[in-house]
Amino acid sequence: MSDVLTADNARTRKYLHIILPLFIGSVLAFLDRLNLAYAALTMNKDLGFSAEVYGMGAGILFLGYILFEVPGTLIAEKWSPRKWVARIMISWGLACALMAFIHTDVQFYIVRFLIGAAEASFYPVCYAVIIPRWFSAKERPTAVSIMLTSLLVSNIIGSPLAGLLLDVSWLGFKGWQMLFLLEGGMALIFGIIVSFWLADWPKDVKWLSEDEKRVLAEQYEREVAAKSAVRSYTVWEALRDKEVLKLCFIYFMWITGFWGFGFWMPTVLKSVSGWSNASIGWLIVIPMAVALIGFIVTGNSSALTGEKRWHVAIPMFIGAVGMGLGPFVANPLLSFILVCVSAVGVYVGMGVWWTYPTSFLSGAAAAGAVGLINSVGNLGGWVGPYLVGFVKDRTGSFTGAYLYLAFSLLVAGLLILTLRKKLPVDHPASVQQSELN
Repeated sequence: MSDVLTADNARTRKYLHIILPLFIGSVLAFLDRLNLAYAALTMNKDLGFSAEVYGMGAGILFLGYILFEVPGTLIAEKWSPRKWVARIMISWGLACALMAFIHTDVQFYIVRFLIGAAEASFYPVCYAVIIPRWFSAKERPTAVSIMLTSLLVSNIIGSPLAGLLLDVSWLGFKGWQMLFLLEGGMALIFGIIVSFWLADWPKDVKWLSEDEKRVLAEQYEREVAAKSAVRSYTVWEALRDKEVLKLCFIYFMWITGFWGFGFWMPTVLKSVSGWSNASIGWLIVIPMAVALIGFIVTGNSSALTGEKRWHVAIPMFIGAVGMGLGPFVANPLLSFILVCVSAVGVYVGMGVWWTYPTSFLSGAAAAGAVGLINSVGNLGGWVGPYLVGFVKDRTGSFTGAYLYLAFSLLVAGLLILTLRKKLPVDHPASVQQSELN
């Protein structure tokens, strides 16, 4: 059999058995951030939380990430990514459900930390361990982008649902409490399902032929060899590599803007427009749908051209414009248009971005480096939301905070353009990869 596998023989099944379960897991993971952003519309008043307290609680989730991201990713790579993802989902489901029972700011901080600790390493395991075993370097921009459309789908599905639930109560639970109970229950159940659905290696599955398993194994081995021919990294060397450290800082600046926007966007939009919770929930579908289209187009374009840097930098510049102009607009319609622009900016390049580290790293080195990039970057997930809340409490306005978030995105975009153009998997000396499409 040729090393070329047809779409009917491999591509559809890889997406069904690998990308789809990761996509659903990512939807559930992102619903946590989404639910907190909408819960703030009523939870903060019910519990007496100031903007600064909410910003701290929203961001402290990522302290758990920082502490457990790298160890968790390395455990998954050495042990079983399938079992590790299942463990993540079950434990974070239980932790998310605890959010329904908090009463004080200290309880809020503790539970958010536990959720971050439980969820830590989910995304690095997907990017650096699971997807590279099944998809070639050429396929990965599309595969990762499709998986990460989950971030937008969770908004499209979850925003209207959250907006509606906030205004109802059931069995003594308020709307914001029901959000967390529903999310936690779904994550727990899917954690059990994913333990049977995913597989660690192509050789472990029954839905591929023996020839198909051989082609995928050889494809993975050739890519590892191509990277090693340029430079073979140990885990420690990868963690100290200048390019990896630069990626850490870029992602920190990006995520500062990303989560500063994400956690506060419903609150800011309501303060400008005065629209109801349900109306905001439905309207957010529009910018997320626009960003979803951009996500897919960008991933496919990068896969076809092999270019990565501009595919990530241009959305950053678009986001900086949206965030920078937002504080100076009082008209609700114009404010909403800038929300759409900002959403495109912070989301669209994410799928291509996460193919960059695995373009020159593999195995444990890739797992450790992606875990480090994600954990350091997610410090921005603490800084962004807390900064917005801190500035709002001190000044009574979101203006200063949003200007800083715009600056963060601008810096991230400029630094992305300083990354090296040529990567080992793109080098002419590397062996031709199998085409699994």
